[in-house]
Amino acid sequence: MSTKYIFVTGGVTSSLGKGIICASLGRLLVARGLRVTVQKLDPYINVDPGTMNPYEHGEVFVTEDGAETDLDLGHYERFLDIKTSQENNVTTGRIYNDVISKERQGAYLGKTVQVIPHITDEIKSHIVALGESDGYDVVIVEIGGTVGDIESLPYIEAVRQFRYDVGRENTLSIHLTLVPYLSAARELKTKPTQHSVKTLSESGLQPDIIVARSEHELDESIRKKISQFCNVEVADVIASLDAESIYQVPLLMQGEGLDERVIKKLKLDAGVPDLERWIGFVEAVRNPSTEINIALVGKYVEHHDAYKSIVEAFIHAGAVNGCAVNIRWIQSDHLTKDNVKDKLRDISGILVAPGFGGRGIDGKLSAITYARTNNIPFFGICLGMQCAVIEYARNVCGWPEANSTEFDEHTEHPIIDLMPDQKNIEDKGGTMRLGLYDCKLKKGTKAYAAYGEELIHERHRHRYEVNNNLRYKLVEEKMILSGFNPERDLVEIIELKDHPWFLGVQFHPELCSTVNNPQPLFVDFVKASLEHAREHDLNIPVDGERIVVSET
Repeated sequence: MSTKYIFVTGGVTSSLGKGIICASLGRLLVARGLRVTVQKLDPYINVDPGTMNPYEHGEVFVTEDGAETDLDLGHYERFLDIKTSQENNVTTGRIYNDVISKERQGAYLGKTVQVIPHITDEIKSHIVALGESDGYDVVIVEIGGTVGDIESLPYIEAVRQFRYDVGRENTLSIHLTLVPYLSAARELKTKPTQHSVKTLSESGLQPDIIVARSEHELDESIRKKISQFCNVEVADVIASLDAESIYQVPLLMQGEGLDERVIKKLKLDAGVPDLERWIGFVEAVRNPSTEINIALVGKYVEHHDAYKSIVEAFIHAGAVNGCAVNIRWIQSDHLTKDNVKDKLRDISGILVAPGFGGRGIDGKLSAITYARTNNIPFFGICLGMQCAVIEYARNVCGWPEANSTEFDEHTEHPIIDLMPDQKNIEDKGGTMRLGLYDCKLKKGTKAYAAYGEELIHERHRHRYEVNNNLRYKLVEEKMILSGFNPERDLVEIIELKDHPWFLGVQFHPELCSTVNNPQPLFVDFVKASLEHAREHDLNIPVDGERIVVSET
């Protein structure tokens, strides 16, 4: 069977959830025994989102091969249980960069380089390259932005051409659009959908399936109206209603028959769906036996998407432990040693989040001191781990001015410092320690107990490291350095022995957590936080069915 391609476009309004629809459809096809991957085509001119402010773009998701990508790739990995790569996320900046590089090398034989055919050919080549890379049955391609955007036009044109290149029978166009409910008129309106499909059709791309996002059920008359005006069969009008949890969306889409319509139209040889494990997870999320409050201390907490993978890893770990994790978002800028006790009251665990720059560092240090001295489970990720090392060096090792050279270049005790190979780098994009690295664990440590194996592999995104020239002092003062990169002898994990659960990691464990394979450190941290809650009478009883919530 040749590779089939499904293209998913979005209607005339943003934030409809194309990424979740793509991931959900992928989950349903994987459950039927098909080999599936998902690709995101982003219309912005940045080569990748690595240099964007988290408030602008949200989380940067890092793949195993070190690509800095869109956060939707996190959804793809979590839903499909796959590993993505650089080829799963393509931006306009990357396309133009590649085309210009080829032009400078004379690859176009002196021709005038134009959007058509050179830019569109480059887009198509990336789609084909992913499809042929690992023998996939289906490649789902999400086109970022909305139809009608000038930035998206080259992608729509490339897809139009692509459908003829590989044969219409090998492609499918799905259009996600909005069917709003006007409370004053007490009715659903199909005009936005009609205009969206019209705009898409004017670019030469007619949708085969319409997924209609709505707050209310679509009755038969609404489906028939969309069918008539948008030139699709009634059975190809799929309702996407608001869900309590994103993990329910695959089940809702299955109930609407989305996967069946796709299989029929593409003539896929697919088996009976096996969603038993997924349904069990959704039930565990919906019906926890208890709740706990865990503080997430960070500098971007007003924009929850900046920590998207951490939030999802907590949901996975909570399901394993039979509890709901309520995240209490704590702005590190507003945290001081004077108000930390009040801000962190009724907290069962504290996670200090990753980030860059010196803003909010004092607040993070206050949270770490509070967790360490009050035996509250603590988890530090990347910068959170580095802050834990700084706090320990200052308050236990007797180096009150210890710091990272990221915040103070002239500190007397640079306990966190740039590695020599980073010191002369001027470009910001794609130059950090990125992607998958080995970490060797010490037996008898909390880290080893969580993973259950000596050699692990985790993803990184950082420039600064624990200073190997000064780490002796940490060891002298009983900090356990429990994980190392074996190739470069870099500290990857720190922990404290005489503490219920105090652990920091240089890598980003949240990036590898999926529904079927929850990240071990998150599972262990939630377990320790749950035990702390029980010991201090902090856990919250649950009455009836509910889902994980996040409180601000």
